Amino acid sequence: MQSNTTSSNESLMSSFLEHPHLLPQTVEKRLFQLDLAAAALHSSSLIVVPTGLGKTVIALMVILARMERGRILFLAPTKPLVEQHASFLRRVLKDGDMVSMMTGESPPEKRIDAWGQSRIVVSTPQVIENDLLSRRIDLEDVSLVIFDEAHRAVGNYAYVYIAERYRREGKDPLVLGITASPGSQSDKIAEICTNLGVEAIHTRTEKDPDVAPFVHDREIEWVKLTVPKELLGIRTGIEEILTARIDDLNLLGISPAKIDARSSKKELLGLQAALMSSARSKANKSTFVAISLMAEILKLHHAVELAETQGPDALARYFQRLDGEALSRSGSKASRRIMQDPGFRQIVQTLESLKVEHPKPAAVLRILKEQIAQKPQSRIMVFTNYRDTASSLLKFLKPEPSIRAVRFVGQSSRDNDEGLSQRKQAEILQKFREGDYNVLIATSVGEEGIDIPATDLVIFYEPVPSEIRSIQRKGRTGRARAGRVVVLMAKGTRDEAYYWISDRKEKTMNRQIRDLSGPGQDLPQKEPSPRQLQITEASARPAGMAEKGLPERCPPEKGLLDEYSESGDKEKDDVDKGSRGVEPGRPAGKIVVDYREREMAKLLESEGIDVVVQNLEVADYVISDRVAVERKTAQDFVSSIIDPQRNLFRQIADLTRTYDRPVLILEGKDLYTTQMNAASIRGAMISVAVDYGVPIIPTEDQAETAEVIAQLARRERREGREPKVHGHKTARTLKEQQEYLVSAISSVGPAVARNLLSHFGSVEKIMTASSEQLQEVELVGPKIAQRIRELVGSEYKG
Repeated sequence: MQSNTTSSNESLMSSFLEHPHLLPQTVEKRLFQLDLAAAALHSSSLIVVPTGLGKTVIALMVILARMERGRILFLAPTKPLVEQHASFLRRVLKDGDMVSMMTGESPPEKRIDAWGQSRIVVSTPQVIENDLLSRRIDLEDVSLVIFDEAHRAVGNYAYVYIAERYRREGKDPLVLGITASPGSQSDKIAEICTNLGVEAIHTRTEKDPDVAPFVHDREIEWVKLTVPKELLGIRTGIEEILTARIDDLNLLGISPAKIDARSSKKELLGLQAALMSSARSKANKSTFVAISLMAEILKLHHAVELAETQGPDALARYFQRLDGEALSRSGSKASRRIMQDPGFRQIVQTLESLKVEHPKPAAVLRILKEQIAQKPQSRIMVFTNYRDTASSLLKFLKPEPSIRAVRFVGQSSRDNDEGLSQRKQAEILQKFREGDYNVLIATSVGEEGIDIPATDLVIFYEPVPSEIRSIQRKGRTGRARAGRVVVLMAKGTRDEAYYWISDRKEKTMNRQIRDLSGPGQDLPQKEPSPRQLQITEASARPAGMAEKGLPERCPPEKGLLDEYSESGDKEKDDVDKGSRGVEPGRPAGKIVVDYREREMAKLLESEGIDVVVQNLEVADYVISDRVAVERKTAQDFVSSIIDPQRNLFRQIADLTRTYDRPVLILEGKDLYTTQMNAASIRGAMISVAVDYGVPIIPTEDQAETAEVIAQLARRERREGREPKVHGHKTARTLKEQQEYLVSAISSVGPAVARNLLSHFGSVEKIMTASSEQLQEVELVGPKIAQRIRELVGSEYKG
């Protein structure tokens, strides 16, 4: 048994919360929730309690206490969670109209109205981040920001930026982070606390005396399964190819860490990141060979995991994707090299003729039938790491009449696998609650926060090595009544290792959180990032004032920035005089930034620049009425030379036609590491500079790019110039539109598209051609012909 049974004491504690804004007898009073809410009102806090114990009710109590001080902002990472929180608040508050919901589907104008008229705003963080960057809203009068699933507040996630802005703008700020699982690593907990500005951690566990009466049984079972030797043979074959690639990598002698075929994905990704970092700082041929090998290693490592833990169907789907990438001109070179390996081709053929199945689908079917037979009204969730497995499992379960299963995945789409819109996700969850579906086959999108009180059984198709995800999965059952968790483990595979890793991490997390919780505890603090320090410094000095004594870095090109490269002393004098014509208290410059450049917009804010984010048809950054900047990373620059859908020269032509002083910033050191001929790359740069008259400013990385753009903005501002957006993209010619349409077909690149159009003369004739006719065209083989016919002839499934 996982936890205590419901006590008769529960009935003694079932009084209700009372508040002028709260409908009577709607929210049950639980003393541990009141205690945690009271603690959260003293200082910005992180609340850690198990799933199903009312984190949202704790948030409600804090909301009620802070409502009179200003607007409340309640953030949740997905639309289903946003809808869930908004629905709860409207249901329990006397004036449900004071609650507004904001998601990406809401037009900006409606969001502005909702923000101005509502006392409580429930939103996804990406929407708030965009509206802050676009200057549609500010956080000055916000008295409380709630970060649901606060463990996400790491890296570049939108929570981090919003918390930074709130610390700068809020007049009376209070932060409440809520989560069931902040992680087991102390540096991860420190990062969350630092990023959110948390001053205290408060927690409860299921074993605490004031919590135990509200906890239901959660029975956990482990089902160990034997993988057929034929499948293990395929796994061994892939491992041999993987080992050969790893040996090649280790022989280069530049890897900062040794790896082997049993290294974890986290270790491999860490090594890949280290190699990429090395390439940016000190590029050489061996480093790029190592990066190329790492791409193959990661793909082969994934294939090994699919073979031993998922089965032949998921593995075959993955091989098909690798083949599609290999055939596509713009596809992965790593996939191409793998598919060309004779040993790997033999494995593909062996898999095609394989007659055995992985034991997991049959085990799921058996467990589901037993559960439904015992409790016909059961709601069951099956979690799997992979969409391919979710699809194949759904197909496998379909013949069983007692099982009404549905697939629940994320929004992103890929070849032959369409994602679910947030609206569709919400519809599926509602039908699951109502019993139209009784089995929900979910990927990670179903792990966080979904409130389905009647879930009786949760099945792990495979263990996960993450304590956060494991806790979230288990928390989907045992919420309103006793529940059951079944974990499938393939014996002798990484399933077993993942289970023990997750178990160890969960125990470590509980111990660390317990040690850190309560008043007077010193929280772990992560060193602020350079950007956070910049933001702090920028907000501490008058707007429009650069740092005294720290001259800007001189740009590497003459032209618009000549004035800055003449004398560091001259620039320092300008700073001392209040930035020459810029009034104290005014921003150091203003820039309009394209919405696809949001991360750069945040960096520019840290440089003291007033940023407005909007959709730009021409340029990435509009600095003034005459200056606009197109930014390209080295890889992006090369791709836009050869990709007609992006067309570097059309972009540059639009830039020069629209603005008097256009600039191209070329970012990164890896310009000549692609397979494109170096002379061709230089030719493109010469054309940009000479034929179009656009100066090229090279920068080392994103941070230096931000510095250069900020300098441009300051210069234009001193001359009294403001950004003015104008111009439209040049429309594609009919020929370009035809090429774009045909090349969008999977595995059909620009070259094949041009060959097809030249041969048949029109898009219509391509679409009506037979497979044999298509194969008469140069570069079109049986697989590309099959993909075209499949696209044209397959029935649409809405």
